[in-house]
Amino acid sequence: MENFNLCFEYEIGGKRYADAALENAHYKIEYSINARKIETSIAPKAALSPVKFEISFKRNFLDGDAFYANGYQAWTTSREYGAQDVEAGVTKLADIHPKLKALAASSGDYLFTEYKKIPGIFHGYTYAYFKRGAKIDLFGSLCEKNGFTVFKCNFKSGTFTIAKDIEGITIDKPYNVFDIVKISGGYDDVFDEYFSLWDINPRLKGLAGYTSWYNYFQKIDEEIILRDLEGLKKVKDKANIFQIDDGYETFVGDWLDENPKKFPNGMGHIADKIHEAGFLAGLWLAPLNAQKKSRTAREHPDWLIKDNKTGKPIVGVAAWGGAYGLDIYNAEVREYLKGVFRAVFGEWGFDMVKLDFLYSQCMQPRNGKTRGEIMCDAMEFLRECAGGKLILGCGVPLGAAFGYVDACRTGCDVDLSYREKIYNTIRVNSEIISTQNSINNTIFRRHLNGRAFCGDPDVFFLRDKNLKFSENQKLLLARINNLFGGVLFVSDDVGGYDENRLALLDRLFTKTDIKVISADYVSKDDIKIVFTEDKKEKTLEFNLKTGALKNAESPLTI
Repeated sequence: MENFNLCFEYEIGGKRYADAALENAHYKIEYSINARKIETSIAPKAALSPVKFEISFKRNFLDGDAFYANGYQAWTTSREYGAQDVEAGVTKLADIHPKLKALAASSGDYLFTEYKKIPGIFHGYTYAYFKRGAKIDLFGSLCEKNGFTVFKCNFKSGTFTIAKDIEGITIDKPYNVFDIVKISGGYDDVFDEYFSLWDINPRLKGLAGYTSWYNYFQKIDEEIILRDLEGLKKVKDKANIFQIDDGYETFVGDWLDENPKKFPNGMGHIADKIHEAGFLAGLWLAPLNAQKKSRTAREHPDWLIKDNKTGKPIVGVAAWGGAYGLDIYNAEVREYLKGVFRAVFGEWGFDMVKLDFLYSQCMQPRNGKTRGEIMCDAMEFLRECAGGKLILGCGVPLGAAFGYVDACRTGCDVDLSYREKIYNTIRVNSEIISTQNSINNTIFRRHLNGRAFCGDPDVFFLRDKNLKFSENQKLLLARINNLFGGVLFVSDDVGGYDENRLALLDRLFTKTDIKVISADYVSKDDIKIVFTEDKKEKTLEFNLKTGALKNAESPLTI
């Protein structure tokens, strides 16, 4: 590891320079690299603006080696890749119009990261690992505050590159770039050690219950919510939370403008009813966004994040007809959001907030800060707003969420169809809703659950209506969530279940003693999981594309 190649690009006085030297007339690179740690810093000799900073190492790859790429944010595809696999980017279909491409690219890293789209070239964020047999070589950043850390693997050239997304800053004094640890060993051992170095100690052990989104989307009202709350009481010995998702507000961004047509008695009344039923009360927010047609966006254009080039507000979210990002460095925005959280927790009485679409805050560097620093600042601010209440993060770059959230989504939204729809097959981006991709991420981000936070794999379904799943596909999704997730949510009206469904939900809300021995793609679409459950070894092998089992065991054998 001691031998590496440097690529450093920077600007001084508007002129760009590129150099591979450890020292020149403008800077000196200080470094310490050994078998355990990688630490580097830039000591500028005059003020300079870094554009690109990478160090590359040679690596000898053997047949069967795998590289794990952790996706940019909570929804992004994350998995182990082999030399013949391809990492997808934004589809060429998005090129038909600049606005379509911008919207497709907005939820990921596509606007500032190159996707080669050829076999054997991959990248991921914050941490990565190489797997050879049962041995793992984990490389993990211990600080994303100064910029997102990007790990790149090129099987073709036999190189491993570590980069820093360092765009946006100007430095005139020593600046720490990398603080990376290397840990080798078994899968669980390396992740136990890595997250112990973050000193996170998640306080939330698990959640089980209900969320409204995947049955009604925004079409919720007081009658629907109270009816489904009554239904969840049938499993109140196993469920502990009832969460209301998007649809209660008038417009995204106008959180305190309650909707009297939908919720005539107000959200405080709903929270009271949830507590009377014996559950924690959860509420969805997209606090860093304001819908184009919202009162907040119309009345406070100065609150919106502006594009560095055009000066126009950035559309950070394609949903709801488009939504702008609210600038957390604006003092009035901070006071507004503090007031929202005071109302949600203090006046209305909710116990947990699900905070969504957070990535929109750091689409561009600004205010002399990198994307990583902006996202870390945002998460620190949101934790300050929430105080000691629970946060479930969603749509957030994960390294910035470490230590600030109690639970976090680990994959994209599931779909109401198991089989992929046209928007999946053309693969607009890696964050788009997909049951298959959600299952993939639940398996390959299992190491986060209980270490970084309580992992949220998204919902499973047992209902028959408003759903295009076979019975086995429903059971497979539910079983995967039960095996690897810490947050177990349904979006069904449990009151409509028969006795068999109620018994099944009871089992799925029950966590057992699981130890994963291995989880691998054994072909392009086939995944094989070997695990012990209550000390009994089991195997679950299935085709991800169809949901069909490849072995005789039922996915619900418990």
